Amino acid sequence: MKPNENTERLHDMTQLIKRMSAFLLCLMLLMGAFTETALAAPDWPSGVSVQAESGIVIDADTGTVLWGQNIHNQYFPASITKIMTALIVIEKCSLDETVTFSHNAVFNVEAGSSNAGINEGDKLSVKDCLYALLLKSANESANALAEHVAGSTEAFADMMNARAKELGCTDTHFANPSGLNDPEHYTSTYDMALIARAAFLNPTFEEIDSTTYYKLPPNSINPEGLTIYPGHKMLKKSTPYYYPGIVGGKTGYTTLAGNTLVTCAKKNGLKLIAVILKGSTPQYWTDTKNLLDFGFENFVSVRAADHETKYSPVSSDLTFGGLTLDKPAALILDPDGRIILPKTAEFSDAEATLSYDISDSDPANAVAKICYRYNERQIGCTYLETNQALFESAASSHQVPASGGEGESALNTDQAASEAASSGENDEAVPDAANSGENDAAVPDAAAGQSPEGAQYPEETVPQGETELPKETEDYREKALRPFEIPAIAWIILGSVAGVALLGALITFLIIRKNRETQEYHFRHEQRLKRLQDSGVSADEFNNLIEQRRSSYTSKRKKGRGNRHLKFK
Repeated sequence: MKPNENTERLHDMTQLIKRMSAFLLCLMLLMGAFTETALAAPDWPSGVSVQAESGIVIDADTGTVLWGQNIHNQYFPASITKIMTALIVIEKCSLDETVTFSHNAVFNVEAGSSNAGINEGDKLSVKDCLYALLLKSANESANALAEHVAGSTEAFADMMNARAKELGCTDTHFANPSGLNDPEHYTSTYDMALIARAAFLNPTFEEIDSTTYYKLPPNSINPEGLTIYPGHKMLKKSTPYYYPGIVGGKTGYTTLAGNTLVTCAKKNGLKLIAVILKGSTPQYWTDTKNLLDFGFENFVSVRAADHETKYSPVSSDLTFGGLTLDKPAALILDPDGRIILPKTAEFSDAEATLSYDISDSDPANAVAKICYRYNERQIGCTYLETNQALFESAASSHQVPASGGEGESALNTDQAASEAASSGENDEAVPDAANSGENDAAVPDAAAGQSPEGAQYPEETVPQGETELPKETEDYREKALRPFEIPAIAWIILGSVAGVALLGALITFLIIRKNRETQEYHFRHEQRLKRLQDSGVSADEFNNLIEQRRSSYTSKRKKGRGNRHLKFK
């Protein structure tokens, strides 16, 4: 065969290979597209019939909106306002405080509006006033409680607006504690659901609001006392509107507001809150039933710690503050953190995002926050927390035996010096951490009560008159000075990937830290570093572990994406 023929044949084969490669690539992409379509998360349930102008149902544990209609439109709330009034009173007062009813409290109400037969000059406990407020919807009780807490109903309305803002309300403004007509008194179903959620998470509020009857003490109008009952008919078994699982709620009505209703119910591990605004009677009872049925029939509440694998455990066979932790994780998922999912979905359908943005309202031992989304809808959050019980147990089980006499004294002195040095390494991020006592949970018990005088001596120097420490004690002290240590086998497995990830995490951390300009973000950063320091973990090492775990579980999830084994029924 001639050389030119060989060349042409080689060229033809090359072109054939290119065409086949292009065909195979297109085929793989097409199959991948079909696979992604087939594995797409099920749609969010819908299809609720509500005749009121606005309605909503949310999951009380996570705050997730399950369904809503005109949820940000503003309407008059009427007496469901008293939920916010009760919440603030419970947060600010003791139940046994005495409330005196003023002339303004009793007579600054609309004629014919709901009351509990309380007269000017009467004295009731805060507890009695709250029962009158929530069960009888007593307007004089709302006024009297507001004056007791803030001095005037106007000042109390300012407190209501401030609390609403704290809860995330953006469509709400309160002008009085009772809900009587006022053009500057309005809310939305979404905001009212946020307020009701906060109230029903308060045990005192829930206990009072779930009561089916209560005997008020005698007063000037009712010398024998007065037995009162809730106006929420879904609580009462004697009515056709009774709904099993009802926790409590509040009704409201004015000519401008129409019928308003807030309802909380528990069933099948779910706690739901439904709100109706601008409804009509008796339809608003049916609207509420439809919302609750929809929630209980279509959704399930799941503990994130039972199913999360990407971020838990993030550490095992590690050393924290010189304490070897064999199998248990030093950082654990909040056992109470939950997410809400459609019953047709599985946990892997939820997308998790890790954040270090920890606020004062988050748990004290939280290091990071994991938020979950489902089809672009937030469905709940949980926390990575320091395992305080584990640190205390590890510390007590790794105490160095006392050698007696001067050796024991030297051990105590040098361990105190080691701890002082460790706590001082991050003084820039956590001011006065060495003196505050906030890091006790991460310090071995053997160090308790030690003198800090040893801190003035260099590590390699033994002061004159002191006894040189035994070798095992020196080894323990050296190990205690290491805030975080990964075993050799972990380095062998991780190899160069760990080095690159560590370098990348370090560079990223330095850049982020340099660009933090606002005082608020800097404060939050200090809080995170302080919590990490308390547990003996540095931010760089924690980031490195998370990236390694994320890469590992992401690759496993892609390979096993087709195995949809977890179904909720």
